[in-house]
Amino acid sequence: MSSSIPEPRSADKPALPPVRRVAAGTTLAYGFGAVAYGVKDNGFGTFLLLFYNQVVGLPSAQVGFIVMCALLVDAVIDPVIGVASDRTRGRWGRRHPWMYAAALPIAIGWIALWNPPALSSGWTLAWLFGAAVVVRTAVSAYEVPSQALTPELTADYDERTRITAYRYLFGWTGGLLMLLAAYQLFLVPEAGQTNGLLNRSGYQGYALAGAAVMVVAILVSALGTHREIARLPQPQIAPGGLGTAFRELVGALRNRPFLILMSAALFAFANQGISFALSNYLYSFVWRFETATFAWLAAVLFAGVVLAFVGAPALARRIGKPRAAASMIALAGVLQATPFALRLADLFPTPDDPAMIPILFAIYTLNSAVSVGTAILGASMMADVVEHSEVRTGRRSEGVFFAGAFFVQKCTSGIGIFVSGLILAAAGFPEGAKPGEVDAATIDWLTILFGGTYLILSLAAAWLFLRFPFGADEHRERVARLAATG
Repeated sequence: MSSSIPEPRSADKPALPPVRRVAAGTTLAYGFGAVAYGVKDNGFGTFLLLFYNQVVGLPSAQVGFIVMCALLVDAVIDPVIGVASDRTRGRWGRRHPWMYAAALPIAIGWIALWNPPALSSGWTLAWLFGAAVVVRTAVSAYEVPSQALTPELTADYDERTRITAYRYLFGWTGGLLMLLAAYQLFLVPEAGQTNGLLNRSGYQGYALAGAAVMVVAILVSALGTHREIARLPQPQIAPGGLGTAFRELVGALRNRPFLILMSAALFAFANQGISFALSNYLYSFVWRFETATFAWLAAVLFAGVVLAFVGAPALARRIGKPRAAASMIALAGVLQATPFALRLADLFPTPDDPAMIPILFAIYTLNSAVSVGTAILGASMMADVVEHSEVRTGRRSEGVFFAGAFFVQKCTSGIGIFVSGLILAAAGFPEGAKPGEVDAATIDWLTILFGGTYLILSLAAAWLFLRFPFGADEHRERVARLAATG
């Protein structure tokens, strides 16, 4: 089939979604499902390396390598799920069968991840690998079809940013509330402990609570968007089996705007992963946070998420999504590196100075806002790639594109934990360390390696976002063209 001739449209189902504002109930249900990924991502990014390194007692580099290896499985599974979702047909549509089916496996895998049995180091690493694969595969089975709803619910350029902002608001809210619960309810010091993050029994309660929250979020979102199934695009499937599906996948992956977004997102999400994985090391060993400080930390990060929810769509309307995303990710790199650079120059308040926490939290608020804002705009731009590809191939491949985007998003934990393990090893950071007892030179190298890596990756992502080839006018013209030929 010629790439310039669209495939026939289905007679009873639209192949192009309407240019509309999505109803409030659907928007809230769609966004609420991201709570599941927020809980998973926060756990993988913030606690997994610390748990298996400092609590279980495995070398950080080995833990990072195993999690990275598990990511290689995702490289195969995610696009397969994306293609399968695009080609699924039934009375529940293309996306919802996958969304419903993912809930129970996610819960089982999540509980297993935080409860490794008493095994040798080698078998414990194998347990980590297996549990990580189960969790991330199940999350893919939900999140890829769920994210593919973005371009299906509406074809409006700015509305896609708005509903995506809700998704990130709920995702970050769920993750931060789980973070707060971890710090204040589950990972609290027991008798003889000074740091609750090393409380192994606390991770059992954390795992059970997280599993329950993820199941509820998935089911509420699937049920809340179920009524939209009849309105969603149901384009005809090209005849053929696995070979045809593979050719569709390869064709979609050749899309230039998609490849630019994938590359930019890889740098941006890897940065987020490094920041998450090293956050507790930086909080505990560089800034010497006390237990009470962590409660305020969650509120500070949430304030940044709210700023992103309001500010990212507004900035995108003003200067366009690509420029807005580039500006925010570049600013994120500068904000993250600044306190560490000032600390090395003896220009930043020390942990015993009352001014340190307010200044640091102000920086964290802004950094959270621009980081989350970048992610919102990146996801919204990915939705716009769907029509760009459809004009050229005659196919709607929402599942394929969002499978690729979600794979890169999962690099947050995979590449982030791997690079973080290398940073800790390069800095000579010891296992079983206690705050205040780590050599000053080790702490300095940790901050240099972290701050420098974050800044470089941020600037690389900004450069790529600026090369995204189209904006609002081109998208609207494309949608009008598809509607006219539909």
